[in-house]
Amino acid sequence: MASVGAVQLTVSTDQNAAYLNGESVRLQAAPRNVQGRVMLPLREVALLLGQPLVGSATLQLGRLSVDTQRLSASLAGAAQPEGNVASVGGVVYVSARLLADALGANFSSDNAGRTLTITALRDGGNPLSPQARFSTDKNVYAPGERVVYTEYPFDPDGADITARRWTGRQEVYFQPGTYTISLQVTNARGLQSAPFTRTIRVEGTPIDTPLTYALKYADPGESFADAQVLTYPAAQAQTVAGPSFPLLFSDSPEAPTQSGVLYQDTVEGRARLLAYHLNALGRPARLYVMARNLESRPVEVRTERLGETAPTRVEGQLGQVTLLEYFASTATQTLTLAPGQTAAAYASPTLGAGSGVNVLQDLTTSGRVELTFLFLEDGLPPTQQVMQQLPYLPLDGRHQRGTFPGAVRSLRVNLTTLPARIVIGDGQVDPVVLGTDRLTGQPMRLSGNYGVLYDLEVNGAAGTAVALSPRGGLYRGAMNIVDGPLTQAIKLPRTGNALLPDQPVMLWRPLSDQLNIDFIPASGSNLPVSLVFYRARPQLGQGGGLKTYQP
Repeated sequence: MASVGAVQLTVSTDQNAAYLNGESVRLQAAPRNVQGRVMLPLREVALLLGQPLVGSATLQLGRLSVDTQRLSASLAGAAQPEGNVASVGGVVYVSARLLADALGANFSSDNAGRTLTITALRDGGNPLSPQARFSTDKNVYAPGERVVYTEYPFDPDGADITARRWTGRQEVYFQPGTYTISLQVTNARGLQSAPFTRTIRVEGTPIDTPLTYALKYADPGESFADAQVLTYPAAQAQTVAGPSFPLLFSDSPEAPTQSGVLYQDTVEGRARLLAYHLNALGRPARLYVMARNLESRPVEVRTERLGETAPTRVEGQLGQVTLLEYFASTATQTLTLAPGQTAAAYASPTLGAGSGVNVLQDLTTSGRVELTFLFLEDGLPPTQQVMQQLPYLPLDGRHQRGTFPGAVRSLRVNLTTLPARIVIGDGQVDPVVLGTDRLTGQPMRLSGNYGVLYDLEVNGAAGTAVALSPRGGLYRGAMNIVDGPLTQAIKLPRTGNALLPDQPVMLWRPLSDQLNIDFIPASGSNLPVSLVFYRARPQLGQGGGLKTYQP
């Protein structure tokens, strides 16, 4: 912390309690009496006195040089007698008198020699170095109370502060105790500040548990712990009439080894297309969705929404990026096809060997159109003549393809008891979509309902918090929220992968009583998942008010 002209430290032998400029502090390593000398923990005392300690095997403090391997010391180049340096429990100790001499500090002790005081001049530091500074909104907190940090570092010449290094900083402390927090900053010239520290105490009646704290403060996409999540009752979701159009799904063979037709069907009106493929040709290739006009008149093929990820070798990215792009998609594109004409409704970037593509596309056609999912090695043009010479690629036996009616599942839920869960993609509470592989006539079950848009309306949502709980393993996806006038796509999770059922990911805190969620299971991720609804602020009125200021 910012110091007055002198820094005064008072310690007692074998006592962790100490005083810094009259304020109580606690030492991690207590002073020791070693062979008649009072010895102080070097690193900790240097930090408390605000004195720079540099080096690793050999440490330099003021005029003092300490060899931590040989446990020897020199003062202004003069070797000091043995016994001035010791190691106790892996901590380097130095004679209190020698340390005071090294800093040109005043040294005093009581008659018994057990309590001593070192008064050192504040270190002047490098005049070109930046200065670290921060404050906390209080000095004493209850367990579970949010700590609000205000940072205000500066550089003497106005250079940018380019890096911050915190030690001991937490947003909240749940265990009582004394905590030391320090900040070190670096400027654009690469110069580093001395550490700036503050000490806080945590004591008294808890305000929040880790769970109730997360329900107040966790950001959308941030995970938190809840070991009880699988015990919550399932909310009853009512299926209601809504938009009805087919989903054309292409995921088998998921990793084609040759050029060919992946899937094909005829549509008229609205349709959703979902393709997920990895390039196993061993050479560059592209994925196409070719549209052929089957009418005797011109037909329009309009793309209303499109999300794409390509190329990438990270499978977990395929579904999440595609959904975020799909929800953000606004511009429509229209192809006008003459009778019998074929054109690409979608063409992927070139995919290197081993890289993948995921595309989610909503189309509307003004007449009958044949749609062909085509995988072509680079150099082959996607013409009707080439397509007629290519084989229809067989199913791989592990994944699905086909046409599935009901690309939108409209659900309505009334929240009565909280917490509660809405289960998606388990095949039981939420049935699997059934369809047909038009190339073979084989019935298909769309495990996971990938590509199905869940139009979920939740009533009684005001004052709740909703989170996503993965139940099948790795999950990376996105959801689109409509909360009154607010519309927001949420990346789930913010970083990494959601893996554990007892680590739900915060989605939203509704302001309106009616919350609308658009959810499409993410390709490349695992289902089922649950949407978990909680009371958002169970501690309000009990000392648990929100701290909203975050500078």
